Amino acid sequence: MSELRRETRLRTFLKGRIIFNNGNSSMDCLIRDLSGSGARLMLSQTATLPDGFDLFIPAKERTHKATLRWRKDDSIGVTFAEELVRASAPAAAEPSVAALLARIHELEAENATLQRQLKEAEAMLLERTA
Repeated sequence: MSELRRETRLRTFLKGRIIFNNGNSSMDCLIRDLSGSGARLMLSQTATLPDGFDLFIPAKERTHKATLRWRKDDSIGVTFAEELVRASAPAAAEPSVAALLARIHELEAENATLQRQLKEAEAMLLERTA
């Protein structure tokens, strides 16, 4: 079988995120082969994908404009548009300091609640065993 790709793809095991529908829809994928011009993706679910979408690769902090070229079982092949879109997160701006502080406060409160519930559960368990 002749090789039709412009570049050799390197085997990878990277997490990816397919983003489409103007950023309103997304799904996780596994990037199994990758080159500068395309990739082979494994999908855990059979889903209908549009012909074009963004592929976000968190490990590389990059988003590629991808075009669906082929599909077989749970694998798809995509090619990338020439331009590379730099992104630190898919379809989201950097969170503000105030938003991060609010999230930290929420998580600290949730952590305190969970610790209290754990202590209550431990006390109930000790009462039952005593």
